Amino acid sequence: MDAQGSPFTSGPPPPRDAHVPKGANPLRRPSDRFECWFRRVLLAVLVLGLPAAAVGAGLAAYDTSMRTVRAQTAERHQVTARLTQDAERDDGVAKQPAQVRWTDGNGVVRTGTALVKPGTSEGAAVRVWVDRGGTLTAPPASTLNARTTGWLAGGMTAFGVAFGIYAVWTGTRLLLDRGRYARWDAEWEVAEPLWSARFRG
Repeated sequence: MDAQGSPFTSGPPPPRDAHVPKGANPLRRPSDRFECWFRRVLLAVLVLGLPAAAVGAGLAAYDTSMRTVRAQTAERHQVTARLTQDAERDDGVAKQPAQVRWTDGNGVVRTGTALVKPGTSEGAAVRVWVDRGGTLTAPPASTLNARTTGWLAGGMTAFGVAFGIYAVWTGTRLLLDRGRYARWDAEWEVAEPLWSARFRG
């Protein structure tokens, strides 16, 4: 084969089309450009939005929990009650319910059920929590509960944002690929008859 007709003949590269911007890829489809920019947007949301959303949700949950802590602390207080009967011995539990009796600030004798250690004798003193109405209640929430709630809310928000971004990216890729495959099929229907005609005798 003549060297001049060889496709591998060395020489200067063909001149660049003046209409193609420098650094542009003429084989890059509009969907490829959209995918590139959309990926950058999602990455920016992930880097900037995820921490902001997690911190915001965590602080909001913490503030709400602290209001609950302060309200419960103001409404509940401890009193000393006495067991009205012996608590059964049971090594399988840490505490068990038992009847107790106490006198409120107005001198009214009240009774209720509180959790005490198994085997506690009748007449033993136990500390119980009551509300303003004198009804037995659970201890007020603590600052630790508020901090735990805040961390949990922040972590769940971060996971939700990350999962949402991943879902959006996956759905977008599926839609883009579906459009690409459809265009490839349409182009092949046009090109295939011309291509196969070259091999017909």
